[in-house]
Amino acid sequence: MKLQAWAAAVGWDTLLNRAGTTFRGLPEADKANLTEARALALMVAQPSMIKRPVLEVGGKVVVGFKPDVYQEVFV
Repeated sequence: MKLQAWAAAVGWDTLLNRAGTTFRGLPEADKANLTEARALALMVAQPSMIKRPVLEVGGKVVVGFKPDVYQEVFV
């Protein structure tokens, strides 16, 4: 699964959009003590919990928009 490959490349905690309304709306029990398996299951069930954009460029995975990182990747 692509999500697992991204998690292996950058870490599940980088992929999980904790600032989004979907994650913030979860019950506290679902947010507490997250493991990789639970976080990936949440992202599969609710894709809006995946931080965006996710780019695969030159064998690297880049998550989120950061101008300085984009400058390095695309120049």
